[in-house]
Amino acid sequence: MTTHQAWLDDVRPNPYADQLAIGFRRLRFVRTLEQEYRRYMLEDSFDLRRLTLCAGMLVWLAFAVLDFFLVPASTERWWMFAIRIGVLALLLACGLLLLIRRHIHLLVPLSVTCILAPGLGAAAVVAVAHTVDPSYPYEGLLLICMVAYFLAGLRLTEALASSVVVLIGYVAFELLAGLVLPRLINNVLFLLFGNLMGLVGCYLLEYKSREHFLVVRLMRILADHDALTGLHNRRSFDRQLERLWRQAQRESLPLALLLCDIDHFKAYNDHYGHQAGDAVLRRAGAVVADAARRPLDMAVRLGGEEFAVLLYDISQPQALQRAEELRAALEALKLRHERSDTAEMVTLSIGVASVQPADGGEFAQLYAHADRALYEAKAFGRNQVVA
Repeated sequence: MTTHQAWLDDVRPNPYADQLAIGFRRLRFVRTLEQEYRRYMLEDSFDLRRLTLCAGMLVWLAFAVLDFFLVPASTERWWMFAIRIGVLALLLACGLLLLIRRHIHLLVPLSVTCILAPGLGAAAVVAVAHTVDPSYPYEGLLLICMVAYFLAGLRLTEALASSVVVLIGYVAFELLAGLVLPRLINNVLFLLFGNLMGLVGCYLLEYKSREHFLVVRLMRILADHDALTGLHNRRSFDRQLERLWRQAQRESLPLALLLCDIDHFKAYNDHYGHQAGDAVLRRAGAVVADAARRPLDMAVRLGGEEFAVLLYDISQPQALQRAEELRAALEALKLRHERSDTAEMVTLSIGVASVQPADGGEFAQLYAHADRALYEAKAFGRNQVVA
């Protein structure tokens, strides 16, 4: 087993670690991660696509000016100019939509349009120019394909499909214009080999992008979650508590905090060993996680044998009921604890605090109230809920 694989095994089960372990050589994640990655790419590449579009329009205008020097005055030159103006108008329309961020769901079709329009437009311009000047440069088509592969923020399949359409369009336009077959074959081979290099580079670029996405997401989870139980850690809890406190103030809704402590856990560790203690912590963590069922609820391992459950928009009677269900659920596991002075199995003491955050109040008071209730629960017999 390589060091890389061993590291991934240490942080699994986890969807990001699992995907890294099985790989993605076909540039495809499992369904849920694939959707998340595509949303991430839309947000991450939004500014890049707008910048690329602006630069592309300037280059397109520059080539329109260059046509007047490369092609002698003729009807064909005005046809070329008309094509370039039509494409520029389409790019401007796409640019206006891209400037409005609420159209981000249209980002992929707009980006593909911004590749196909100048690509097919350039193919038509080249074909028209070749009717009067066979030496007119066609290499600009390769430049557009390279933009699709590297600068337009497209995935490999989207970039490849766009480039293939441009190449097919080029062949069709040149055949209609009557370019001699040997010259056409030479041009197509040049464009094909150029696209092959772009294809390889785009594959590597997307592969690294996907790997970076998984690693960043995994690091974020590891930074905010406890490695043993998978629950949120103290750092994540402090940040979430402050955020929910402000939200509860704005919405005039109550918050409840359940502070939990496994009774006589040090004695359990000393008697059964740390591996058995870790197993108990994982079982307790699963029970605590089940108590935080709603989207804004939060299950936390504060450290050692201490856990917390943060509940949003819940009354004190409901919080007490949730705490009692949590205490009973751990007791029902019947994890034997011979060194406990409270019961024959592992039990839990819980302190409950429920407050309505007031303007100017500090979220630390919620923790202080719950901590005081937990102290009383432990002082007066343990294995009980105190508010």
